[in-house]
Amino acid sequence: MQVMFIGAAHEVTGSCHYISACGKHILLDCGMEQGADTYENAELPVAAAEIDYVFLSHAHIDHSGLIPYLYAHGFRGQVFATTATTDLCNVMLRDSAHIQMFEAEWRNRKAKRAGKEEYVPLYELKDAVGAMECFVSCSYGQMVEVCEGIRLRFTDVGHLLGSASIEIWLTEGELTKKIVFSGDVGNFNQPIIKDPSYIDSADYLIVESTYGDRLHEREADNVATLASIIQETFERGGNVVIPSFAVGRTQEMLYFMRQIKEEKLIRGFEDFEVYIDSPLAVEATNIFHQNTEECFDEEALTMVRKGINPIHFEGLKIAVSADESKAINFNPKPKVIISASGMCEAGRIKHHLKHNLWRPESTILFVGYQANGTLGRAIYEGAKEVRLFGETIEVRAQIRKFLGISGHADKDGLLRYIQAFTKKPQKVFVVHGEDSVAESFAACLRNDYCMNAVAPFTGATYSLEDGALLREGSMTRVERQTTKQPTGVFARLLAAGQRLLTVIRHNEQGANKDLAKFADQINALCDKWDR
Repeated sequence: MQVMFIGAAHEVTGSCHYISACGKHILLDCGMEQGADTYENAELPVAAAEIDYVFLSHAHIDHSGLIPYLYAHGFRGQVFATTATTDLCNVMLRDSAHIQMFEAEWRNRKAKRAGKEEYVPLYELKDAVGAMECFVSCSYGQMVEVCEGIRLRFTDVGHLLGSASIEIWLTEGELTKKIVFSGDVGNFNQPIIKDPSYIDSADYLIVESTYGDRLHEREADNVATLASIIQETFERGGNVVIPSFAVGRTQEMLYFMRQIKEEKLIRGFEDFEVYIDSPLAVEATNIFHQNTEECFDEEALTMVRKGINPIHFEGLKIAVSADESKAINFNPKPKVIISASGMCEAGRIKHHLKHNLWRPESTILFVGYQANGTLGRAIYEGAKEVRLFGETIEVRAQIRKFLGISGHADKDGLLRYIQAFTKKPQKVFVVHGEDSVAESFAACLRNDYCMNAVAPFTGATYSLEDGALLREGSMTRVERQTTKQPTGVFARLLAAGQRLLTVIRHNEQGANKDLAKFADQINALCDKWDR
């Protein structure tokens, strides 16, 4: 039994950890990196075709976004996730594929003019569709027998609709070890979804540390603060532009907007309009409606049972088509625009920033974490100008941060989660935190709570039998802060070859007649393509 740390090791995004046990190859999450990459991630120790299972904590792209890439390179195993996570991934992974394909089309138009090499997307829509066929939906609290020697259970961790901590039991011979993967631990008192639930035992804990070095600043009254920002902006004649994650944060903002409307907190603009400009957010909002009983907290459930839709109100406008999106910026009335992506890296939000960043009367309101190296982080930290669509845009709008609305637990929340274990885990692995944050949180657990805690670097490998370090991680930093490029169609062909080898091994005990036929088919294919 071994665990190897691949992604989100001394970094926040790209969550991915590898477990080898019971003759199986398992991934905990398979996420995409967002923003600047700090360390060169270790490669998976086996080919994608050899991965048997992915245990997925939640649907955010930095946890799920490379599952279609895994599929494109030969993965045909099973992805275990909660029902709501499966529902969300069904729209989020397709949306991510559309983004990959659109970006490739845009880059290739420029590359062709410049005589440059073709840009190949990480994956295509067919890969996202195929990946979804691998999903196995599970309920919270359900004990799942994955295979001989491996069991798991999902526990609501209050970060996002369907988000979970994952309890994993591994049994080899007489030895059983329990690993708990925290996923992203949720904040307390968030609207709509439940507070985090706790787990009481683990031999090994893999825990996130996004806010492991700080406490959240909190607004005295979220609704009143938001109403005040809207009121001030409207009186200046501007728009409130909210870069927001399409899943989770957008629905929370709608929850607050409904309350503002209901309590008539905006004076002089009572009929103000709120635009959701994100097809993904629209689909995600529908999925929220489908998962009320298992995922909503008591306050939201009470509304639903009274026939009140907690995230719908008069004046809510939906922009689905490109033309509807463009029309928003030609509407002169002050309004609220909620658009993805939440870190301003892609999607329609960039168009709304282009139309509003230069206007001192408008407000750009950040309501979520901005990863290092993203456009959102640059704007929030005071950039005087930014480049959008090849044009330099001066930043003159009011830049605001909505405090206390984070979907992540702060340091106290993380410690509360860890202290709920009635017996200290044998070892705690601290992941999913920026470089210094992961180190400081691990040091806190060691020094203040006498726990055996480490913040592993990518590639670090540990025994799950006794916790011993088997391989040091790599501290090699990325030389250029750029998004990793796909390696082209030839890499996909090599992956197909690796999958073929995996399929051949799976058929080792087959009947001689079938194996001979299989061999003839492979040789015929080779004869056709051998050059």
